[in-house]
Amino acid sequence: MYPSKTIVQNASKANNLTTLVAAVKAAGLVDTLSGTGPFTVFAPTNDAFAALPSGTVDTLLKPENKAKLAQILTYHVVPGRLTARQLKVDVRKGGGTAELATVEGGKLTVTDAGGMLMIADAAGNKAEVTTANVAQSNGMVHVIDHVLMPQ
Repeated sequence: MYPSKTIVQNASKANNLTTLVAAVKAAGLVDTLSGTGPFTVFAPTNDAFAALPSGTVDTLLKPENKAKLAQILTYHVVPGRLTARQLKVDVRKGGGTAELATVEGGKLTVTDAGGMLMIADAAGNKAEVTTANVAQSNGMVHVIDHVLMPQ
């Protein structure tokens, strides 16, 4: 990935994010995530999408589910350019947790588990940041190992 490229341009070249890229295209979010931002994206890997119940991804990629897919994807996006260091500082300031408002309108909860950032969705399901601080021209990407779901 190149810091001079946008989130979408870089994700399109990442072998472990092909499902995410297909979902972004199906949801009509390419222009948004190619915009100036800045955005912080918690990007689920192909394996994260594969771990969803059988048929979930195929169902979400159908045109009639575009709104639901966009809701799930924008739940992984936070305004601003947040580094792992900043997230850890926010967790310390918050007494062990930091709450992030997503573009979707929901909340994500960040914790630091022995130096590893964990992101929890509204239901308490957690994703680990497996690759942090992937700089983009319009934001920051943190690769995660699970898909987060809004309520």
